[in-house]
Amino acid sequence: MPAPHTVVIAAFPGVELLEVTGPAEVFSVASRLVGDTGAAYRVEIAAPRAGILDTAAGVRLVADRALAEVPPGPDTLLVAGAITAGADGYAAAVDPEVVGWLGGAAPAARRVGGVCAGVHLLAAAGLLGGLPATTHWLTAAQLADRHPEIAVDADPIFIRAGRIWTCAGVTAALDLALAMVAEDHGPEVALATARAMVMYVKRPGGQTQFSVPLSLQASDDDRIDALRRWIDAHLAERITVEQLAAHTNLSVRHFARVFRQRTGRTPADYLEAVRVEAARRLLEESARTLPDIAAASGLGSIETLHRAFRRRVGTGPAEYRRRFHHRPTG
Repeated sequence: MPAPHTVVIAAFPGVELLEVTGPAEVFSVASRLVGDTGAAYRVEIAAPRAGILDTAAGVRLVADRALAEVPPGPDTLLVAGAITAGADGYAAAVDPEVVGWLGGAAPAARRVGGVCAGVHLLAAAGLLGGLPATTHWLTAAQLADRHPEIAVDADPIFIRAGRIWTCAGVTAALDLALAMVAEDHGPEVALATARAMVMYVKRPGGQTQFSVPLSLQASDDDRIDALRRWIDAHLAERITVEQLAAHTNLSVRHFARVFRQRTGRTPADYLEAVRVEAARRLLEESARTLPDIAAASGLGSIETLHRAFRRRVGTGPAEYRRRFHHRPTG
């Protein structure tokens, strides 16, 4: 029987518990299902020091090895993270010992994954330059501000860029690990693993992790906040940048600059994002036809709906509805 895939999960004191245990459980269930029919997984936790490891949840883990003791070339290297809350809002913790170790360890791994806020450690180690990446929506702006060389996309559940994987909130770590199981052992094993864990079978990486308005930090400019509310109320109408600028009493050029500063998006990008989200909600919660949904969301035509959905969600609207439509239970 082939040797099992070695998965090393790098952690540090104060790490988010589920960012470590979530992927570990997926690989463990997959190993039990594979059994004697093929290679499974061997999961180890590594930290700056071996032994008891405190987590943000107050539950203690045990690190199997110190980082310096990890043999070179693990099959899969995952980096867990942590989010702290302070007077200035939420921020991803960046452990310097893990970052320093990653510079030498990551290039030798077959694949590398950043779990939620752990993506910030990959970025600090210089592993994401020029690549698309996602992370928890609470810290996506921080990642983009500190690392302009990274194409940060706060919408997807996970993104794969070659051998580098990044994922969003902690539950998205399950989706990332499940996708890795599918890559290693095929979709049948991934399907069985998801069923055993009573989780959605291989959620598409492009599924949005949170609503667009809530994923954007509140603006300190009341004009922009009021404009966003106006957009929500007039989504089905034709909206031009000139109209938006007029609502804020700014020139088009000045408005575009202010809107980008306050929201992190261009007006056109924001409009398409909220329209796709509106279409997504209608697909999930209603039986309206695709032409009706395209009109109600402001996307206009089925062709535009398909293009925007493919670009932002990674799947077509009909397939999305098949997977996520909420059927009445009563």
